[in-house]
Amino acid sequence: MARVEQRIFLLHGQAVMLSHDLALMYGVETRALIQAVKRNISRFPADFMFQLTHEEHQNLKSQFVISSWGGARRAVSS
Repeated sequence: MARVEQRIFLLHGQAVMLSHDLALMYGVETRALIQAVKRNISRFPADFMFQLTHEEHQNLKSQFVISSWGGARRAVSS
């Protein structure tokens, strides 16, 4: 996996990581990571996870050099 610093993006004025990248870091499926966070939401700060709008998702995808990015889920985690 790419260095962690390369997987951090600036969005809404905050440094964020895609849930896909966090899941890769922890060796779990993206959906499992998201479910675990939702089940334990009280353990995380209020702004830990948010959903991108369709326009934000398209803009973020356009910033990737590889067209086969595969970001099926638009959830982003910080």
